[in-house]
Amino acid sequence: MARNIAYAHSEAKRMIDLLMMPEDQVSAEDKAQIEKDTVENFANHINKGWLKYRKSMTEAGDFASVEWTGSGSTLTDTRGRQFIDVLGGFGLYSAGIKHPKIVAAVKAQLDRSPQYSQEMLDPLRAHLGKVLANILPGDLQYGFFANSGTEALDGAMKLAKIHTGKSGFISTTRGFHGKTLGPLTLLGKSTYREPALPLLANVHHVPFGDAAALEQVLEINKQVGNDIAAFVAEPVQGEAGAIIPPDDYFPRVRELCDKYGILLIADEVQTGLGRTGELFGVDNWNVVPDILCMGKALGGGVVACSAFFATPKIWECLEPNPFMHSTTTGGNPIACAASLAYIGVMLDEDLPGQAKAKGAYILNKLKALKAQHPDVIADVRGKGLLIGIDFTTDELGWEFASNMFSRRVLTAGTFNNARTIRIEPALNISQELIDRMLVILEEVIISIKK
Repeated sequence: MARNIAYAHSEAKRMIDLLMMPEDQVSAEDKAQIEKDTVENFANHINKGWLKYRKSMTEAGDFASVEWTGSGSTLTDTRGRQFIDVLGGFGLYSAGIKHPKIVAAVKAQLDRSPQYSQEMLDPLRAHLGKVLANILPGDLQYGFFANSGTEALDGAMKLAKIHTGKSGFISTTRGFHGKTLGPLTLLGKSTYREPALPLLANVHHVPFGDAAALEQVLEINKQVGNDIAAFVAEPVQGEAGAIIPPDDYFPRVRELCDKYGILLIADEVQTGLGRTGELFGVDNWNVVPDILCMGKALGGGVVACSAFFATPKIWECLEPNPFMHSTTTGGNPIACAASLAYIGVMLDEDLPGQAKAKGAYILNKLKALKAQHPDVIADVRGKGLLIGIDFTTDELGWEFASNMFSRRVLTAGTFNNARTIRIEPALNISQELIDRMLVILEEVIISIKK
């Protein structure tokens, strides 16, 4: 397409002007134009494939359901239709949408300074490091801040290689760690890996939850001389469908990592900061990893923020040259303000405790539904508010999510398991919304069964 700077200028201004308008002054005509423009812009400038997979297109009828505003555990589209959100932005909205304390902290920091000079010492990043060091398990004390979970995993892999002087990794089948080239190598599903092959060398996969399989691969690699730096796993596999390992799995993994002299990297991007009913997923089994990655909820659902933290001994390898790993925007002031505010909200509102109690309540209801409709629901499981519902076929899973959307409940499947639907709401979702969602969920199960 031909360059048109004047048009680009006017279009940028048009959208900003709309955003700056009071909500009651944005007309129905303006919103209808936004709907039309959004579909065209996704098709022409983002990815046509998105339109095929979005329920907001397939279930909205003769218009596209375009997200406009949200608060707590509800979202509203440009037509004013309100949805109960039990998707939670794939774990992003642990404190809910637009939590006022987190938004206020970000606004305050925006008025002070939105970015760092890159040369002077930045107080919020250092302070966030101290706060996290005091809630992390064991002696995980030093950390690096980035923008996304995959960046955190990428940095953790790099740190493991520099510290150990070894190149290899072991990950788990069906695991999900991000889609940049390093974490993609660890990822446990061929759909995303094959088009980008070859990826990093000396990376091996074992079944999740099977400590004996891990021991066998470690022993084989030791015998043949493959140098393994670390084993990487999620405490609960999120994108595989909320897969929970046996209770003796992570304690045994910790023992094996120590026995074979490799690091244990916990991918807590989805499970961390309250999601599973504990501060961190590994706390469910009282295991301390050598490196822990976090993201999603860390920025409070307001500003993107991620991090990886390690012990002082491991971190020493980065001290002679602290620029061995760097980022311009990671750990910026508004992200750190959001993260500090989220941690405050998490502890003030006991979000881990809420996740544990509400998760148990929802699971009990789902198990009763499974007993009543075994031909539709194959399994339900979860830890805290990371819950998976397995349907008996992929088609039923898609039909369920679509029907929930048409009844104004937002949920979705997982990246690595088409027949599993996730229930992953804000940890402070109200009991009223939970009960409304469960009523609708039962209605949908009965309707798709018919």
